[in-house]
Amino acid sequence: MYDLTDSYFKLQNGSDIRGIALEGVEGEKVNLTPEVARNIASAFITYLANKENKPAEMLEIAVGHDSRLSANQLKTGVLEGIQNMGSTPYDCSLASTPSMFMCTVLEGLEFDGGIMITASHLPFNRNGMKFFTKDGGLESKEIKQVLEIAIEIAKDNPKKAESIKEIKKLDLISHYSDYLKEIIKKEVASENYDKPLEGLHIVVDASNGAGGFFVEKVLKDLGADTSGSTCLEPDGTFPNHEPNPENRQAMEYVKEITINNNADLGIIFDTDVDRMGAVFSNGKEINKNAIVALMSAIVASRHPNTTIVTDSVTSEQLTDFLENKLKLKHHRFKRGYKNVINEAIRLNKEGIETHLAIETSGHGALKENYFLDDGAYLAVKIICELVKCKRQGKALEDLLEGLEDPEESKEYRIPIKVENYSEYGLKVLDEFEKFASKNDKFNLVKNNYEGVRITFDDEEVSGWMLLRMSLHDPILPMNIETNNKGGVEIILKRLSPFFDKFNELDCSVLYKG
Repeated sequence: MYDLTDSYFKLQNGSDIRGIALEGVEGEKVNLTPEVARNIASAFITYLANKENKPAEMLEIAVGHDSRLSANQLKTGVLEGIQNMGSTPYDCSLASTPSMFMCTVLEGLEFDGGIMITASHLPFNRNGMKFFTKDGGLESKEIKQVLEIAIEIAKDNPKKAESIKEIKKLDLISHYSDYLKEIIKKEVASENYDKPLEGLHIVVDASNGAGGFFVEKVLKDLGADTSGSTCLEPDGTFPNHEPNPENRQAMEYVKEITINNNADLGIIFDTDVDRMGAVFSNGKEINKNAIVALMSAIVASRHPNTTIVTDSVTSEQLTDFLENKLKLKHHRFKRGYKNVINEAIRLNKEGIETHLAIETSGHGALKENYFLDDGAYLAVKIICELVKCKRQGKALEDLLEGLEDPEESKEYRIPIKVENYSEYGLKVLDEFEKFASKNDKFNLVKNNYEGVRITFDDEEVSGWMLLRMSLHDPILPMNIETNNKGGVEIILKRLSPFFDKFNELDCSVLYKG
């Protein structure tokens, strides 16, 4: 029997809406339709009108999307949902997720809200929605409120407002690009103020998402040579590689264009441009620990001794670099970009100066930029630093001098084979903590905010591991890093007696090479 409430709540993915919008993958039935998107958009209007104590008829809402194949059909539903409530919708067409927040604060725009239609790096058949006000993106509890309202709207068959406002067009990405260009002009302060990037060769891989604007409307306008840039055309089939800076193939792609074009810097964005990775001119990749380290080094020059909040899977080598080389404070927290950002905001409120919240995934947010996770803004900061380094006769990669890489690094994703996977996963973690505490070679890390973290430092192996629950899936991710060859295998052998006890875990993934 169809359960309306369950069908809507299944679309919540933390602080986002995510669902299946297209047929084409066996076993994945469409659950995010234009009708569902319409009801959720109408619910957002009701939520926002209550929050701002403002009649729905006075609200102006911007709507944008990335390059996904289902974007236009969902946008039709979203625009209709806004109209049905009597509010004025603005169609921004192709846009980035960060620009949809910026439309609420940029002078001359200052919309009441923004809706971004995106599912980030997920497969072609997925899509979703993100919601913004001038206070930032909606939190998980606020998404739940919106969905509760949407369910009631769906039950009542939504009625149209007496006066339907026409859909207006807005070239939001040009406004946003102007904002980014002004930052570069002011920070670089070149003699040729309007062309501060002349003489630089920067290549961009936009992953066939929404990031092509960064080449056409930012870099070229500022005088940079962008020849060799690739995957700039929006294509929701993502024909070249997964649109994800964490993906091995994607990073090899941008590395290749950087080296082949003798570029000063390579940049890669995910589909909706809220994440990024990069490549130095020498081909060294700037992702995972390296992107955290580079952004921290840039922040340290202006905010010495500040705290850097990261996700839980950062390495011990990164901590050493941040605290001993840069003289910063490293604060590990839970995975999830919202978790990391909210922790940075909390620390600032408590008087602990914190200027950067960043995940190894490439999500990064700076205090100076509304704590907005914005891949294009991170790219702007790195490019400005590149110019400064060149003026001083230095290389950008010099900023990472002293950052060591682990000898071995491996992530395992252990499936949980029971329906109540969250409860079972927590039981496994509790048992693992007890198991580790009884083993002299397992050193439990205190004040760990997510899962169970262990360090190893004995005659056989030096390194660490983290076992945690996935944010949204029936999986226990386990990260292992060691400073000696063969170290991962040694740690796995030490773990075997523990994992062999749990029949509801698919531990075969631990023994597949």
